[in-house]
Amino acid sequence: MIIFGPLLVIAGIGFFCWLLFTLAVFALPLYAGLTVGAWAFHTGAGWLGGAIVGVIATGVTFGVGQLALAFVPWSWLRLVIVLIYAAPATVAGYYATHGIAQMAMPSATWQMFFSLVGAVAVGITALIRIAGATPPGWEETRPARA
Repeated sequence: MIIFGPLLVIAGIGFFCWLLFTLAVFALPLYAGLTVGAWAFHTGAGWLGGAIVGVIATGVTFGVGQLALAFVPWSWLRLVIVLIYAAPATVAGYYATHGIAQMAMPSATWQMFFSLVGAVAVGITALIRIAGATPPGWEETRPARA
């Protein structure tokens, strides 16, 4: 058991880091869906209505982002869209890493350092994943502008 304990801890941390990096792309749509769903619930839609409205808002937010990345012709505007979608992922990465760092080390300075490193890592990963969501070869198939 003394051998399996540390291995399971390492595997668990690795799994949660993989999950964080994978799901960081969906931080903004999830936040929008939760906010709209909570609003619908508090305006009297009930828990089922709030959940349905929240899921629809999540899908719309994700779909609007994908369509905007696909059809916006200017690179600078695509970068702004990607940054808007990657910013909540960076914040989520900071807090997730900070929670792990608080359990692992007592020094507040090192907790902050590792939290910032985690935020940068998750933010860059989300930026690359969101920017890579545009279909390959899109530039060649799009009609030329005068």
